[in-house]
Amino acid sequence: MTTTDQDNAKDVHIILASLKEIAEAVMYAAEAGTLEEVLQRIIQVTQQVVRAKYAALGVPDGSGSLKYFKTEGMTEEQMHAIGHYPVGNGLLGLIMREREPLRVSEMQKHPRSVGFPEHHPKMTNLLGVPIQTGAQLFGMLYLCDRVDGLPFDEQDQWWVEALAGYAALAIAGAQLSEQHQRLTLLEERDRVGMELHDGVIQSLYAIGMHLQLMRLSNSITESGVDDSIRNLDQVIEDIRGYILNLKTSTYQQKTIKACLEDVMARLYIPETLSVQIDAPDRLPPFSAPVFEAVCQIAQEAASNVVRHA
Repeated sequence: MTTTDQDNAKDVHIILASLKEIAEAVMYAAEAGTLEEVLQRIIQVTQQVVRAKYAALGVPDGSGSLKYFKTEGMTEEQMHAIGHYPVGNGLLGLIMREREPLRVSEMQKHPRSVGFPEHHPKMTNLLGVPIQTGAQLFGMLYLCDRVDGLPFDEQDQWWVEALAGYAALAIAGAQLSEQHQRLTLLEERDRVGMELHDGVIQSLYAIGMHLQLMRLSNSITESGVDDSIRNLDQVIEDIRGYILNLKTSTYQQKTIKACLEDVMARLYIPETLSVQIDAPDRLPPFSAPVFEAVCQIAQEAASNVVRHA
């Protein structure tokens, strides 16, 4: 074997080993419980692969805007100061519309650049790659500024394109999983509806008949009324159990911000009051029952504020 052949074999071995590492990293991302967690893990892996200071992953909503925008390298304070997702007018939108990789050494000099919003950290180099399979666009990977200060090169682009191919499968799997969870919740609600009809409503009907018979026969007794009250208490417990099961399923799927928005939507808010929810748009870090209790506390606090404002 010649020296050239040995070098080529070594290069192939390095590439295969790197691809294996990328595949394992994306598999780690795919094991996350929700789509948003999958997206966050993918962007963390991508940032590490090319040693970028900043990384982001955008998921389009189908109407030219972004449904999700996950970042690494920026603090929550910086994100809060910027105040909104990218609107897709500049280079980020260019990648989404044209669905082609884009590598730029100086973003500010690119003819399609529209600059940065106020409070945005300064960034110079950009490597953007679409996450897609065939005609299906799942998202876009954005990397800015390598840690070593050098611009992104062809090898960086190759790695990110390879990672994007695996990421498309991971995102597709997470989306299917969430669709399955939504269908399961709908089926659970249908089941509860049937049980309410077959069980709870029939019990209420029987209690009503019992009270009606006592009234018609002029045989109303304290023990008979007590029996009806006990039966009603049991029905109330059954209904509470059904509601709790449905709420638990809902709290397992909604972000902190979404649940607090639901809390406020159930309250009557006078037009003289303005409500702004400043909460992270991510899943809660604790169990559904605990989060439900937190939301109930928030609802009671908000109700008191509205009542006394």
